[in-house]
Amino acid sequence: MKTYDAIVIGGGPGGYICAIRLAQLKQKVVCIEKDEVGGVCLNWGCVPSKALIATSHSYEKLKSGASMGLMADNVRVDVHKMQDWKAGIVKKLTGGIRGLLRGNGAELLYGEARVTSASSVEVRTKEGTVETLSAKAIVVATGSTTIEIPGFAFDGKRILGAKDVVSLREIPKRLLVIGGGVIGLELGSVYQRLGSELVVVEMTPGLMPGVDPECTAVVEKKLVKHGARIFKGTKATGYKANDDGSVLVSLEVSEGGATRHESVECDVVLVAVGMRPNGAGLGLEELGVKVERGFVPTDAQGRTNVPSVYAVGDVSGPPMLAHKASKEGEVVAEVIAGHKAAKDWVAIPGAIFTDPEVATAGLTEAQAKERGVEVRVGKFPFAALGRALAVGETDGFFKVVADQKTHEVLGIHIVGPSATDLISEGMLALEMHAFLEDIGLTMHPHPTLGEGLMQASLHGLGQATDILNR
Repeated sequence: MKTYDAIVIGGGPGGYICAIRLAQLKQKVVCIEKDEVGGVCLNWGCVPSKALIATSHSYEKLKSGASMGLMADNVRVDVHKMQDWKAGIVKKLTGGIRGLLRGNGAELLYGEARVTSASSVEVRTKEGTVETLSAKAIVVATGSTTIEIPGFAFDGKRILGAKDVVSLREIPKRLLVIGGGVIGLELGSVYQRLGSELVVVEMTPGLMPGVDPECTAVVEKKLVKHGARIFKGTKATGYKANDDGSVLVSLEVSEGGATRHESVECDVVLVAVGMRPNGAGLGLEELGVKVERGFVPTDAQGRTNVPSVYAVGDVSGPPMLAHKASKEGEVVAEVIAGHKAAKDWVAIPGAIFTDPEVATAGLTEAQAKERGVEVRVGKFPFAALGRALAVGETDGFFKVVADQKTHEVLGIHIVGPSATDLISEGMLALEMHAFLEDIGLTMHPHPTLGEGLMQASLHGLGQATDILNR
């Protein structure tokens, strides 16, 4: 039996970061991964999808460059080269993670792990051997898996999950996406820009549930402008595979209290209704660790109800975001090493790579009002920014939600170009409990997109200089 200070099960953004931080804190640690380090995020989620998103944006810019004086003829997509380029990025980054684990002194073991006691783990390695490991602490970082829905089992050809869609080597002529959330709209818009006819089917009344509806409206408007058909309040009930390889999808549409049935023909169906946590079947239940619908609940230090067992990332609860997983991994590593640490953040940022991008931090206007807070809101459109006009991307706005009386910033929401980069300033403002004056009176460089946050904050104070105040 090999003995460690900590065993980390899972080498994704939560697990590998936790293992590296543990090693930095002089803890003897092993990270167990059953597939490849980097988890969903690096291998077929966050990073590969953003590579495809960037490529599709460049393609669209080239095609529409004439208005800027860029004349490009016969612009086309070589899907095989695009996929090879994407795969190269993944290979480089996974290799980098292995190097970081090794360089920091963390051991990496490939295999499937099962928790056998509060201090031991059994691993069936890829070579077929079984190893038993013991440690004072066990960290569960097993992530999540794509959800399949009844009647739409993945077949790798017509009915696909996100993992399959990011690796397509042929652009579908017609793509139907079941799920109008983040994953569905990000990947759907990629193929729309590359030439697919897009249909989006969302069961709830609006796209991207939980996101500020004003931001969502900008994204929806652009999708429709480029030809997308969007069904809201609609359920996909099944499909029929045609002899020519196409798919006829049956829809149940609810409108105004009435229900009607419709069929849509497509070539590929992407099922993007979310992810389910991988907490079940690891031996945790037998140990007495609480597991709820696959989630493993934890306290502020990342501990489960069994003190020596911790959980981080998607498996520990929503939101299922890589940066949240990494932060939890750092916290748990420091707790195990005997340091004072806790999950004490003010907010968790959201980054959505639609077109235009959407980024959020803190409370929406509606959430603040639900808490009984009287709010003041400042807004500033990208169309009023010289930099946005110069790069030809003017859709969207900055929105700052603040306390009416104290002016403390409660939430920042951005829809527009580079929103996912711009939100970091908003997160810093929230973590430091900034006020509208703090952002509004801070000199921002010109001409940049970041000026919009300054002007939105000034607008909340009635002092904006580049748009009319209310």
